[in-house]
Formats: sequence, structure tokens, C-alpha cells
Amino acid sequence: MELVTKLPPGMTLRHPAAWLSTWFGCGLMKFAPGTWGSAGAIPFGALIFWIGGSEALAIASLLCFAIGIWSSGTYAKAKGVSDPGQVVIDEVAGQWLTLCFVPLDPYWYLAAFFLFRAADIVKPFPANWCDRNLKGGLGIMLDDMVAGLYAGLALFIAHWLIGLV
Repeated sequence: MELVTKLPPGMTLRHPAAWLSTWFGCGLMKFAPGTWGSAGAIPFGALIFWIGGSEALAIASLLCFAIGIWSSGTYAKAKGVSDPGQVVIDEVAGQWLTLCFVPLDPYWYLAAFFLFRAADIVKPFPANWCDRNLKGGLGIMLDDMVAGLYAGLALFIAHWLIGLV
């Protein structure tokens, strides 16, 4: 039994769209690629936060979003599927956006991981609308950014409430 999914025909991990879209291969795991992509985003997010704070992480999330529109669209076209499961750069951008709202702390990062995954799976409005109605790289990326914003705001409120107690 293979543990990884094959890349689209004619595409190797040397192609920037392949290694970016799969987040250096995290998305090629056959079981729960989105979860692997989110997990693969956290060490990089922590490093970016440690170097430049939440502002740097927000900028990185937006840059990842912009690059992801191109890379995920290119990968999806090569695969012949509108939203391939192997594409996890959308999880990276959304996970980083969620992490912008919490302190650099293992417990808060763990909560951010689980809450983002839940929001990404449930897709509350307008994430579900984006997922159904937008096509190409923008459609792949935007629903995860909305989920990341929802998860981040929920954690921000939780952090604020805990600070009041």
C-alpha cells in the first residue's frame, strides 16, 4: 500500500508549483493531506512569528496566499481536478493567518491548529460559498483564508477573555 499520492503526469517536485502546492511534499500523504499541510505550516509559522511577530506572520500569510493562487491553480490544471487534495498551500496560508491571533506559545499553537482544522472542514459562511463558487487558484485558496480568519478571531476572543479572568 502506497503512503503517498503521485504527482500529476509530467510534473516533478522540481517544479515550483508542485513543491509549493504540496508544501514540500506534505500534501502527498494519502491520509489527511490537509492536516499534514497544516502541521507542516506550524514550524515555519513559529519561526516567522519569533523573528518578526504577528505582523510578519500576517504578511507571510498574505504572500503565501498570493503565491498559492498561482501554484495551486497550476497544480490543479496539471492534475485535471478543480481542487486536488494534494494542494495544501491553502492550509499553510490559513494556518498562518490563524496563528497571527495567538501568542507564540505551544498551547495556543495547538489550539490554533485544531480550531483551524475544524473551521477548514466545517467551512462556515462565506468559506463554503467561496469553496463552491470560486474556481481556479483563488477558489482553492480563499476558503482557507476565511476559515483561518474565523479560527483566529475565535482564539483572539478566547485569549482576551482569559486575560480578563
